[in-house]
Amino acid sequence: MKKAFVTTRGAKRVRAGHLWIYKSDLQKTDAAGGDVVTVFDEAKNPVGQAFYSDSSEIALRFFTTGNETVDREFWRAKLRAAARRRPPNAGTNARRLVNSEGDLIPSLTVDDYNGVFVIQTLAQGTEKLKEVFVDLLCEEFSPTAVVERNDVKVRLLEKLPLQTGVLAGAPPDEIVIEQDGVKFFVTPLAGQKTGSFLDQRENHRAVRDYAFGRALDCFTFNGGFALNLARVCERVTALDISDEAVALGRRNAELNELKNVEFETANVFDALRDYEKAGARFDTIVLDPPAFVKNRKALHAAVRGYREINLRALKLLNQDGILVTCSCSFHFTEELFLDTLQQALRDARRRAHLVEKRMQAKDHPVLLGMPETHYLKCFILRVVE
Repeated sequence: MKKAFVTTRGAKRVRAGHLWIYKSDLQKTDAAGGDVVTVFDEAKNPVGQAFYSDSSEIALRFFTTGNETVDREFWRAKLRAAARRRPPNAGTNARRLVNSEGDLIPSLTVDDYNGVFVIQTLAQGTEKLKEVFVDLLCEEFSPTAVVERNDVKVRLLEKLPLQTGVLAGAPPDEIVIEQDGVKFFVTPLAGQKTGSFLDQRENHRAVRDYAFGRALDCFTFNGGFALNLARVCERVTALDISDEAVALGRRNAELNELKNVEFETANVFDALRDYEKAGARFDTIVLDPPAFVKNRKALHAAVRGYREINLRALKLLNQDGILVTCSCSFHFTEELFLDTLQQALRDARRRAHLVEKRMQAKDHPVLLGMPETHYLKCFILRVVE
């Protein structure tokens, strides 16, 4: 087994619950990129076992603090444990089966779309074991197919190629999944993320408890919020800057035989200003933008962006209107998000109740001690003045 030695600071970080040690806290190692290493602190006490990366700022990704034999059966047990922890599949035939760090298999994600598994191996360690993981997934869960969506730019930090492809079986070009009574087309080898936004599923369903009247869904993608809004609202307008996303949203509306939702291609920032100038009003507005914050350096500009869209939305809401506002940026913390919302309320001269605080779906578990795993925030507000 290869070894790595880390600073006291790095060891303390892992013992406090985090799974990463950065390059600055790595003292020495005899490992090559992607190797499994046994990690020791400065006093030569064992810290655990981790994947080593020779190119990323994240040098070590821990998957155990024990000294188990790391072989094929070790990873089989890890996959079984992740599946065992999943909530019941009630209401959906699509779920996240493995949530990387959240399931103590860092940099590996596995999504199950009605029997077609979509995997991502986002660091050197899981990439090196990709064939092992595919074999084990087939043995344990018998998927109809396994495909990889390794076209994510974070792989470039690991000096890994961007690629997609079929790893097992013969997947259809398109799949229909169902989430709480709403159907969606999914193309596993295309589209955003691994084909859909499974982390928002429970939030998509939750809006039905609050939404009413005329609704506006911003950054709609495939209509995840819009189609749920259409179940309870009189009329829904869904906006996205992507023509491809708008076309997919329309197809999904037809699939669900929903006639009260319209999909339009638009820049949301411009559209919100135009609605305000035209005197348009809504009873429900959903804001689910892409991540504005990719790193800490972009945080200041991102805060301005979040404040801007929430301010514009608040100005468009009727009395007792509902605002559902989301952020999928880890660096944009819950505390900062709430502070930004308060600034937007002040500037809009509105007051609101915080009706509900939500997060990513339960099949995207948050690992306490590792705040990076709690990335999705979803707040539901009611404007009362």
